[in-house]
Amino acid sequence: MDAIIQFLTGGTDLSIWGFAALSGISFLASFVTAALGLGGGILVLATMAVFLPPLALIPLHGVVQLGSNVGRTALMARDVLYKVVPHFAVGTVIGSAIGANMFVALPIGVLQLALAVFVLYATWAQRFKVAKPGPAKFGALGLVSGFITMFVGGSGPLIAPFAAAVGENRQNVVATHAALMSIQHVFKLAAFGLLGFAFGPYIPFLACMLVLGFAGTYTGRHVLNRLPERTFRIGLQIILTLLSIRLLYAAAESLLGPAAG
Repeated sequence: MDAIIQFLTGGTDLSIWGFAALSGISFLASFVTAALGLGGGILVLATMAVFLPPLALIPLHGVVQLGSNVGRTALMARDVLYKVVPHFAVGTVIGSAIGANMFVALPIGVLQLALAVFVLYATWAQRFKVAKPGPAKFGALGLVSGFITMFVGGSGPLIAPFAAAVGENRQNVVATHAALMSIQHVFKLAAFGLLGFAFGPYIPFLACMLVLGFAGTYTGRHVLNRLPERTFRIGLQIILTLLSIRLLYAAAESLLGPAAG
């Protein structure tokens, strides 16, 4: 047993209980995201923050979310709106490169605050919801979210309103969001690799997270297909609002100190 625990957690900052807890969260988070469009990424990020050091948090979260989003994209490939992908990808490359060069220079609280305010606006402003974002907007979205994800980790709430605005149905929304997030995580991880982060010791942990994440995605997809369209849209609005409130709280803590909470 000791040898197994050493294999799974050796060279990392994880206990076996942390390993087990995060593996379970990976399944639950992927299930939630596949069923309701998003929410799982922030759940994983918040839980990983309890067990992992800050410097390892964002790159490891990126690997887990890449696996979850690639699995969701593969299972729902026919529902992806591919016309928005190239412009988003170009913007993401530029944004990630800028973010990598400024990784230690910007206060995270400022980015969290800006992200929360925008997501609340995009979720509830009727004019935004009715508008159909074009290629230029998706290019700009890739640039801004690619920059932000290097610091905050969870840029899904920023991308989700655009996917919701352009998608004709809930399958379009979830599939397109997954495809865009997959692209973003690929470039983010490449940037962290160039910055010198060592992923090697975490490979057993990441493999377990990815397998259970795919299982959660597979299960959640069946729930999505049974949800009424109106129920999905309302659920997405509620989740985006709750995530924005959580970001506002995190921004207040970062900018004002723990006493703000």
